[in-house]
Amino acid sequence: MAAEVATADIISCQSGDKLGRAVLIERPSDQGIKMVKITIKVGGLTPGAHAVHIHEAGVCQPCGAASGHFDPGPFGMTNPDGNHPFHSGDLVNIKVKNNGRGRLETVTTRVTLSPGPLSLFDADGSAFIIHDNADTFCPDGQVSGCAGGSRAACGVIEPM
Repeated sequence: MAAEVATADIISCQSGDKLGRAVLIERPSDQGIKMVKITIKVGGLTPGAHAVHIHEAGVCQPCGAASGHFDPGPFGMTNPDGNHPFHSGDLVNIKVKNNGRGRLETVTTRVTLSPGPLSLFDADGSAFIIHDNADTFCPDGQVSGCAGGSRAACGVIEPM
């Protein structure tokens, strides 16, 4: 089976400047589960950890139009601070060095690029959001801002 591939240009929510790029590659595991490798490279962010999530709409103008966290079901709770970190689109933090550059490489089985109930290419698409702050993964439950706070950057995920 050929790999499914997608990309996203990561754009600043404030200036609209391109900050980086994301590449997603879906392959089946040896157990038949679809695994999506996500690599994000960015520059121009403040040093430290920043929350990264896949959001439910493929829109970045304005960044708020990307809506809530991608979570197609069965409960579909997209509130960033509710059901967190159990949304399909919840990822680990990206760490940005003092020079403003960061790289995230992770694998998830919570989303797919191919057709199906977890596909990022549903009717309204999907987008990455990189937040201003780190994701604490909400150990105290639904606490405002625990999923990273305001939005720093956005990237619409497009199939290749």
